[in-house]
Amino acid sequence: MAPRDEPARAEVLARIRTALGTGARDTGEIPRAYRAGAGLGAEALIGLLTARLNDYGTAVRRCPDGGVADAVRAALAERGARRVVVPPGLGLDGTGLKGVTLLADEALAPDALDAADGVITTAALAIAETGTIILDSGPGQGRRAVSLVPDYHLCILRASQIVAIVPEALGRLDPRRPCTWISGPSATSDIELDRVQGVHGPRTLEVILLDG
Repeated sequence: MAPRDEPARAEVLARIRTALGTGARDTGEIPRAYRAGAGLGAEALIGLLTARLNDYGTAVRRCPDGGVADAVRAALAERGARRVVVPPGLGLDGTGLKGVTLLADEALAPDALDAADGVITTAALAIAETGTIILDSGPGQGRRAVSLVPDYHLCILRASQIVAIVPEALGRLDPRRPCTWISGPSATSDIELDRVQGVHGPRTLEVILLDG
């Protein structure tokens, strides 16, 4: 609020307090225990996140830290993806991905993104309680268009990036970064309550979860 608005704000609040007959009073310490999460262990967090993602129609593949290439190869083979966009900093080359062309996102045009079979990204965080994956355009995540235009999104997530609840995620995110919050594939029921997927983003979301 601009400084010139402060007197008006103070007057409005004073009138409200007078009308309520409470006057200015100290509300005491506000409890913040909810910020600590649900006290869940690592496996419980993984289980809860997986259950939420499955509810949204998102497949989750668990693999050891050194098994990323094999998991990516299996996911792309099942999908039949041949041309896949990769953002800067992903750290994944085409070794072992027979028949797959990795398209480096060097400001690819929207039509080029749309023509690709999918995109592979990492993530900033995931929230177990809501089944939400958050991208903040960091290394391996790319710009927003990369994860919104292609029809298939394969996201690589580490178990250590999972938090229990939304306040925990907010405490770990940089508010200055552009964040994309993803809870399952893009879907809407705006038209006659018929659920349609792929309207505002990828029709299919898949997660590779690294245990390491």
